[in-house]
Amino acid sequence: MDAPLKPVSGPTGLPSESQASSPRAIGLPLRPRRLALGLTILAMLSTTAGFQIARLQDAWAKWHRATSVRAAFRLETPPSPVSDSKPSAANPEMEKISRLAPQQQAERLLELAIHRRESSLELIDQNLEGWRGRLENTDHLFRLVLAALESEDPRVRTAGLEIDLAASNLSKSPQSVAYLLSQINSDPGRRSLTLWRLGSLGNRGVDTATVLATLLRYSRDPNPQTRFWAIEGLAMLGTDESIDPLLTILAHDPSKKNRERAACNLARSGMLTGEQRLTAVPQLLNLLDDDSIDGATQDLVYAALHSITGADFGKDPDAWREWWAHHDRPEKPHRIPRGLSLA
Repeated sequence: MDAPLKPVSGPTGLPSESQASSPRAIGLPLRPRRLALGLTILAMLSTTAGFQIARLQDAWAKWHRATSVRAAFRLETPPSPVSDSKPSAANPEMEKISRLAPQQQAERLLELAIHRRESSLELIDQNLEGWRGRLENTDHLFRLVLAALESEDPRVRTAGLEIDLAASNLSKSPQSVAYLLSQINSDPGRRSLTLWRLGSLGNRGVDTATVLATLLRYSRDPNPQTRFWAIEGLAMLGTDESIDPLLTILAHDPSKKNRERAACNLARSGMLTGEQRLTAVPQLLNLLDDDSIDGATQDLVYAALHSITGADFGKDPDAWREWWAHHDRPEKPHRIPRGLSLA
């Protein structure tokens, strides 16, 4: 399975609320290279931290209980060989993987995919349905999924997403969406990873309208942690319709953490494609004129612009607009997301 920004230096690398709003903090120059690096670090750290919180609340107990019986279960379950129509001495590694148990197959192939082994992606796709219900959400597999979601290759992100759904025994069907919705509605304590996986199902084309409506509803929830996971779900959904809500959250969510996640999900995390991210550029440029946005949030906007476009204009809004006006793209959308306060 996908980049804080460091607008002001400090002991933790992130400004306090008072620092972010002070004239001195807002006026300090912020180098684009540091912005991009900071965005990458934020995406990795805050995503990992968020997942760790959710696992403590939601999944850790189940995984820990499974540990004591995992070895016995594997002895009783015959390995399901990887489908390889041409096993040969020319690919001894894949032939060796074909003799592993399903859990080890999935983990090893995903690890190879993260390291850009083309053959592993094909084998993952071939064996996903056979793995469903036979994998466990172990710590190791979960870390591999997170690493896959940080890949620059969208195929690797998709592989991580698919393996996580298989390990959760969630088929790509409306019944799985209904199951997750029942969990979300009946058990607030389980909304974290459930909202995230709901976005994953929507990304796979399952009941996308229902998924989007649910994520939008919880993105306005009074609980900031619930909103955080709805933001992650919107990023995993990765449709055109998830872009405007992320922009609105970036501009107006009361939680600094949630604004950071919205910026990261627009810039490089989640399942949005590069072309989809570019469609957010006009709206990000509009936010530079929004007087309701504080300096720390504007730093997030500049960092997102740099990460999405690769352009390097620092905190000069006029330079950004001039560059975008002459940027060679076949079309540039002019949608203004509902709820954004624009000058």
